[in-house]
Amino acid sequence: MKRSTLATTSAAALAATLLAATACGGGDTTNSDAATARGPIKVWYSNNEQEVAWGKQMVAAWNSAHPKEKVTAQQIPEGKSSEEVIGAAITAGNAPCLIFNTAPAAVPQFQKQGGLVPLDDFDGATDYIEERTGDRAEQYRSPDGKYYQLPWKSNPVMIFYNKEIFAKAGIDADNPPLQTYEEFLQTARTIVKSGAADYAIWPSPTAEFFQPWFDFYPLFAAETGGEQLVDDGKATFASDEGKQVAAFWKSLYDEKLASQETYNGDSFGEGKAAMAIVGPWAIASYKDSIDWGVAPVPTSGGTSPEDTYTFADAKNVAMYSACENRGTAWDLLKFATAEEQDGKLLEMTGQMPMRADLSEVYPDYFAAHEEYATFAAQADRTVEVPNVANSIEIWQAFRDAYSRSVIFGKQPVDAELDQVATKIDGLAGQS
Repeated sequence: MKRSTLATTSAAALAATLLAATACGGGDTTNSDAATARGPIKVWYSNNEQEVAWGKQMVAAWNSAHPKEKVTAQQIPEGKSSEEVIGAAITAGNAPCLIFNTAPAAVPQFQKQGGLVPLDDFDGATDYIEERTGDRAEQYRSPDGKYYQLPWKSNPVMIFYNKEIFAKAGIDADNPPLQTYEEFLQTARTIVKSGAADYAIWPSPTAEFFQPWFDFYPLFAAETGGEQLVDDGKATFASDEGKQVAAFWKSLYDEKLASQETYNGDSFGEGKAAMAIVGPWAIASYKDSIDWGVAPVPTSGGTSPEDTYTFADAKNVAMYSACENRGTAWDLLKFATAEEQDGKLLEMTGQMPMRADLSEVYPDYFAAHEEYATFAAQADRTVEVPNVANSIEIWQAFRDAYSRSVIFGKQPVDAELDQVATKIDGLAGQS
């Protein structure tokens, strides 16, 4: 399973769709009759093969037990991005009741469109979300204090490395020095100098707003002990910690240890790069082709693995305001995210249900699939994109500044981060 649809589509198309959306779309977010109504509903799930299989069995199990509340399900319709399709459906007023493929970054705009139902409207919903998710739930609460998304599954990103390339470069492949910035840089230099790989690591240098989630943001989360890019309406990344992260990446680019060129393929899978920042989906993708290892993202001082944070790369479930039988939709949402179905999601997709103490909830699975245990432990320490107004614009502004200064060296890094932080403060302060 590869990264989410969001990470392979046009940022320009998505941003245009979200920015063009207005509150005239959607339906009644506070319809009291709909909140208790039961009957047939429609849902969408992603077009990922493993998730489709999970979705089909989940819906079949529900329909077998609830013949009067039949669920009709389909993959999310094709488009330039999932978010573009969802935004258009909200505007047209024909979105399904539930979408099991809702990107947290898009939630603020979907909410602004009037397209989402606050889950807090249902009895016991807040307790259910917070008990299932644990402390991480707060990251998914909207500025008005309500939950417009149920935290569902995460793909905590870590450093995947090719053991064969490391061994060829003379590096200990079972215990590689990757914990501090200096260790990581020295390892990267050794790999490239030896000719074992063209580059040590090759994150995409393209300009899409979501690309920081797979280079800067995981390391920022680790360096700060779990801070988001924006907190309390203010940018956080122009801090000393943020500038240290940016300086680390700039060193990789300046020394040609990371490429400034776009690679039209899989640089890690094809052996062009020795490392990649990926989630647990990579296990199934590379298990038959690469002898891999995994490590936490580095920090300046070498934070211990059990204290290291990273980016969540989550997809969540939201209820959409065109839904008429919301009582059934809420019941299905609880059914689909209860312990049994979460266990099946884990088994069928390798993705991490967003549950507190995941390893303890499914000990048998992780005992039998030790390769996933490291990601499960990491899943308890993840950082999500901030749930703020103008989320997409904020990330795009950051990416543009990061590209100019860090990747391509056209502007001084510290001054560029200071400048874009001021711009993002303004964006985050808008409603």
